[in-house]
Amino acid sequence: MHTATIPSMRRMETLELGRACWDSASRRGARSINADAVAVETDPMTGATAFVVADGVGDHLLAVKAARTTAAVAARVGVLHGARAGILASQRELRRAVPEPSADSVLVVAVLPGTSRPDGPCEVAWLGDCRAYRWNGRVLHQITTDHTVAELYRARGLVPSPRAGHVVTTSVRTVRPSEIGYAATGSSAGRLLLSTDGVHKPLGIATIKALLAGDDTTATLANTLVDKALRGGGTDNATALVVDVPARTAEERR
Repeated sequence: MHTATIPSMRRMETLELGRACWDSASRRGARSINADAVAVETDPMTGATAFVVADGVGDHLLAVKAARTTAAVAARVGVLHGARAGILASQRELRRAVPEPSADSVLVVAVLPGTSRPDGPCEVAWLGDCRAYRWNGRVLHQITTDHTVAELYRARGLVPSPRAGHVVTTSVRTVRPSEIGYAATGSSAGRLLLSTDGVHKPLGIATIKALLAGDDTTATLANTLVDKALRGGGTDNATALVVDVPARTAEERR
């Protein structure tokens, strides 16, 4: 397999995978350490690609290790067996390799179909408050729903406290299979954003839509999302991964 793993540091990565291209950017916020991680895996046999953004729980080295471990395993297994399978495999590996209870993370996994299904759906699985968005050229769709105390309150018609939006209800170490979030897009064409909460919470949906709808390259966009989040008052670590998947031309569809 073709693998690209981005450690938790100030770094931007650019890569073209078949017809899709992607870039990611990650910056440390007011934390002492950046515990975000990104991993990408492509299966050369099918052309499928798995993208993962993980956010370590806490501000310590075990959070970094948890994020990197779970991101790498989720991408490696997800590209072969699907996004949910990737998360479950990352849980098994985290519990085996890093038994300390404080080593934990949340994440989002997106798997683009292979070359035999270029217009097929992109499947997404997630835990916690990492998110996936898709811009199809007309509408911005937030694919994921946060697994937080705030969302539980809203679902019951209650008004949550501001802090409740930062308390997650699922994580890699603790989640049960039935609790994993899952969705699939109608088509994989368009622009995909995977982000940690350090990006989407400070920016808000209107700003994210305006940026994704623009003409910036994926490299410029990933860096702009992260920088705007931090300059706009964000204090958490901020990581954005942007993927562009062009629609097939009429000639390609024949």
